[in-house]
Amino acid sequence: MDRYELFTLSINNLARLIIKIKSAEMKSWGLKSPHVSCLYFLYKSNEPITLKQLCQICQQDKGAMSRNINFLERNDFVICKSKTPKPYNSPLILTKKGEEIGKFISNKIDTILNNATKGLTNQEKDIMYRCLDIISNNLSIYYTNINKGEKNGN
Repeated sequence: MDRYELFTLSINNLARLIIKIKSAEMKSWGLKSPHVSCLYFLYKSNEPITLKQLCQICQQDKGAMSRNINFLERNDFVICKSKTPKPYNSPLILTKKGEEIGKFISNKIDTILNNATKGLTNQEKDIMYRCLDIISNNLSIYYTNINKGEKNGN
């Protein structure tokens, strides 16, 4: 297998497996894969996060994030302390139920990451995460540049 095949097939397989694992682990809570990141980052934050900030952290668009938060609000995981007609900039706060699932998700992520990196030394893990971050940033820059070229007629 050449590098392109190994890279793209591995990345696609990892993405699919992550979604499947999230869905399987959240099924008993009535949650789906997209809710995991919302609850995780709200739980890990030391202060309330706005929907706008959560979009940036989770790298999701406003529409998808709004749907996720609406679902979490309706199901008593999150409260939106909206003081404006546009809750996009209002703080999101976990309920007691949200705190409970946030703790569960955080612990489960630790277990999953330990399983995923089994057989790797701490140094190899550090290198892997650093490499993934560099690759992600490089591809983001490349994508931005090709979009600029399209907009400039190139």
